[in-house]
Amino acid sequence: MVREEVALSDKAENISIEISGIDIIKGYLKTAPTAPGVYRMLDKNEDVLYVGKAKNIKKRITSYTQPNRLTNRLLRMVSATVSMVFVTTRTEAEALLLEASLIKRFKPPFNVLLKDDKSFPYILLRTDHTWPQITKHRGARKHKGQYFGPFASVSSVNQTLNTLQKVFQLRSCSDTTLESRSRACLLHQIKRCSAPCVDKVTDSEYADMVEETRSFLSGKTSNIQKRFADAMQAASDTLDFEAAAVYRDRLKALTHIQSHQSMVNAMVDEADVIAAANIAGQVGIQVFFFRTGQNWGHRAYFPKHDKNDDTADVLTAFVTQFYDNKPAPKLILTSHALNENTLIADALSERMGFKVAITVPKRGDKADLVKESVRNAKEALERKMAESAGQARLLDGVAKLFDLDGPPERIEVYDNSHIQGTNALGGMIVAGPDGFMKNSYRKFNIKSEELTPGDDFGMMREVIHRRFSRLIKEDSDKDRGMWPDLLLIDGGKGQLSSVMDVMNDLGIADDVAVVAISKGPDRNAGREQFHRVGHDTFMLPINDPVLYYLQRLRDEAHRFAIGSHRARRSKDIKKSPLDEVDGIGPKRKKALLHHFGSAKAVAGASVKDLESVEGISKAMAQHIYDHFQD
Repeated sequence: MVREEVALSDKAENISIEISGIDIIKGYLKTAPTAPGVYRMLDKNEDVLYVGKAKNIKKRITSYTQPNRLTNRLLRMVSATVSMVFVTTRTEAEALLLEASLIKRFKPPFNVLLKDDKSFPYILLRTDHTWPQITKHRGARKHKGQYFGPFASVSSVNQTLNTLQKVFQLRSCSDTTLESRSRACLLHQIKRCSAPCVDKVTDSEYADMVEETRSFLSGKTSNIQKRFADAMQAASDTLDFEAAAVYRDRLKALTHIQSHQSMVNAMVDEADVIAAANIAGQVGIQVFFFRTGQNWGHRAYFPKHDKNDDTADVLTAFVTQFYDNKPAPKLILTSHALNENTLIADALSERMGFKVAITVPKRGDKADLVKESVRNAKEALERKMAESAGQARLLDGVAKLFDLDGPPERIEVYDNSHIQGTNALGGMIVAGPDGFMKNSYRKFNIKSEELTPGDDFGMMREVIHRRFSRLIKEDSDKDRGMWPDLLLIDGGKGQLSSVMDVMNDLGIADDVAVVAISKGPDRNAGREQFHRVGHDTFMLPINDPVLYYLQRLRDEAHRFAIGSHRARRSKDIKKSPLDEVDGIGPKRKKALLHHFGSAKAVAGASVKDLESVEGISKAMAQHIYDHFQD
């Protein structure tokens, strides 16, 4: 629990530029707490440079005042420090968890940073309905039921669910869909759902299916296989070959899952295996997930860190950040001994409510499993480095093509999407040396009411103006890495002219290179035309790798924009006139629709008719009536 926060009032503008970072830190020593906690170092823009934790904050920051003991990287950090913030905690374990949370929140440049830290998907067996549902789940655990996982990817969840449907035939549809059905769906016809919605299965039979599913996902598969085999043989003995074929297919599907999830020579029931490999100062980390004695997949990570960082240091920072928003298993196997291994294990144990052990196995099956994970980490890192080298060559080509000062670190690509002006929005995707930066993608709902529906040029002007007017306010010094080196616009000379009008109005036309890419003659891929202010329109050779790269950027922007547009359009289609009535929530809305059959009928109902609906008072009936009359 955080008990206090101490932030001194010195501001960057009030500190003389002659005062060094070390002198500033010495000034903070006078009031630094001696308790465990977390400290933050801030630069002149009050951006966080570094987040650290300590058992004794004062003793820890004292080390930064001894330059002869600091590496060049730490000296750069100290020299940029102009203020500090301290947060005290009850224990060092709490400080460790808070540190991981703050690092992920502020992304300080001098910390090891875990990138691509999305939550993992799970399989959810919901038990809050008469007919339990099986579905994939990601995010907060709001539903009552059992969660199985984590799985390494959505595709692995989908594959497993697909096979589970063949084997156990539990419903996957939503409660609303279930309650509204009057006949069996297509999934029942292809033998992937038992159709409880239309009483194709009894309560006891469905309960048996639920229990079998729960047993399988819990690792108890041998009994299920034996029961299916016995049932298949019994059906065959009675010459019921159709039923025997059903059980045969279910057995084959069950075996298929096990062949993809079974462990080889690994005696673990519930564990995460986290292995690191270091090549030329770059660290790659591979995480394998084992639950109920089954392999639920693996994922590679490439944390951002200084090339001089020790592998164990990077792995330690990775583990603390990795479990900041994920449940930890009872056993974590690592390839390197973590710094403060006991402290990290104690912190995770306190958070999870059960003992979490972190070990480096030296021999046996577990050691072999870690060794195999290290090999996977090394191979993934080699592939990543090869891809990065190829990406670097492409960015060099882009720089030469558009006369940039150097390979672009940030490319922003813009596209619009709408249908005859409705649900109009603009999409922005971002790419850089590490590929697409999806956490930087943005969508802009077109707000101007003065635009003519379908005015692509006007929409692009609004998007660019909103993006860069905000950027000017937030990063006027252009030193936070949020300014693009290249703007790529999906369109021709008209779109380019619209963008340059905005850039000129904002006074930044000379700060960012702008290029428009259009489909070219007959709108054929490979015949794209490139447009720049002050340059003739040109095309690239069909087999030019840089052309393929720019096409991929354009296509990604198009995919993102049209996907966002479809999602917004779908949301609007599902809207009901009842959603606009104050005081009408899901329960009253459902009662009104069940009573009257449609929103149109509700709008035409009298006050007396509205009062007859369960949950609708006289005052509410009058309110609904007045709303539609107005």
